[in-house]
Amino acid sequence: MSKRGYHHGNLRQALVDATLELIAEKGPAGFTMSEAAKLAEVSAAAPYRHFTGREDLIAEVALQGYDLFADLLDYAWNDGQPSVLRAFEAVGRAYLAFARKHPGHYIAMFESGLAPNQTAELAAAVERVNRVMQRAAEALSARLPPEKRPPAAMFSAHVAALSHGIVELYARGKPGARSPFSPDELLETGVGIYLRGLGLIDGDC
Repeated sequence: MSKRGYHHGNLRQALVDATLELIAEKGPAGFTMSEAAKLAEVSAAAPYRHFTGREDLIAEVALQGYDLFADLLDYAWNDGQPSVLRAFEAVGRAYLAFARKHPGHYIAMFESGLAPNQTAELAAAVERVNRVMQRAAEALSARLPPEKRPPAAMFSAHVAALSHGIVELYARGKPGARSPFSPDELLETGVGIYLRGLGLIDGDC
């Protein structure tokens, strides 16, 4: 058959790919299942063979996004090599790179209102991302005396919040995305201020 989903041999993935385009263009609430079907070049009823509705389809997009995100962060972390600080900086850059390269996934993951524990698979994928971030935070904060170490989950949540804020304000081409500094510079200096506040780096670093 000539329809794109069947031609590719994977209707489910064809619908995910179509949804990624629609989310990036219109947002997670700006399209219908029939639009996803039309873009995938299948009938309006075809999506319901695999997904119960738009939320279920967005959940699959988010799941695939979290898997990609975890792979990228883990690669950037590289077991803390060549140094824990350099690897931590690489994780921050990877966060921004993912948001730029995979806007549809990023929006589905963080801006669709999707509960991270909506399914067991999604919860596991989210936890995998969190483990990479917390592993990096633990390795870096190990330089501090035990009584001065913030909980790794809090440490990584602070950095994730900073990264997400920079993505939203300065890295997405929105009206508020005007700054004399690049998103990468903003993240690097912001994380630097945070680490100095913890006493993990000195003023010359």
